[in-house]
Amino acid sequence: MTTTTKHDLVSVITEDHRAFERIFQELESGKGGDQHRKDLADHVIAELVRHSIAEEQHMYPAARKHLPDGDEVADHEIEEHAEAERVMNDLIGLDPSDKRFDELVGKLIEDVRHHIEEEESDLLPKLQAACSPEDLRELGEKVLRAKEIAPTRPHPAAPDRPPANRILAPGTAFIDKIRDALAGRAT
Repeated sequence: MTTTTKHDLVSVITEDHRAFERIFQELESGKGGDQHRKDLADHVIAELVRHSIAEEQHMYPAARKHLPDGDEVADHEIEEHAEAERVMNDLIGLDPSDKRFDELVGKLIEDVRHHIEEEESDLLPKLQAACSPEDLRELGEKVLRAKEIAPTRPHPAAPDRPPANRILAPGTAFIDKIRDALAGRAT
């Protein structure tokens, strides 16, 4: 079995997953007022979008290249991303006092937890076995760089496969960051 380093693909992806879980637990706790819950939801949406885009740009193409069932696995993961993006898109702009807010937050948490479980029990171990430690480090670094310039809001109609997603993501991210600044939302 391949060992992991701080910035290899497996470590980068699972570190994000643990961060999502911490936010999910805080959202589920019901602690804090409406504004706090809205801020948490906005923050997790921004981070999920950045994470998803980085996976679509680098991890899923690696799955297609290195795994015998890579196309099937990547297509399934991308489909799950699309569903989560639709939920996030519906959630953005909702006031926490709206009954749909908690319903959509619950659906998002459920969907993302399912996705995390699949990635950690299936895709990541397969990639770890199929890729060299150097490839995994390179992929981890690429994912980290991609997250830095990725959009912060869901764009369900945006392309989710290279090369189109790599070309459009930086421009979309720029617009999202302007929108975030105007809305007073730090990401």
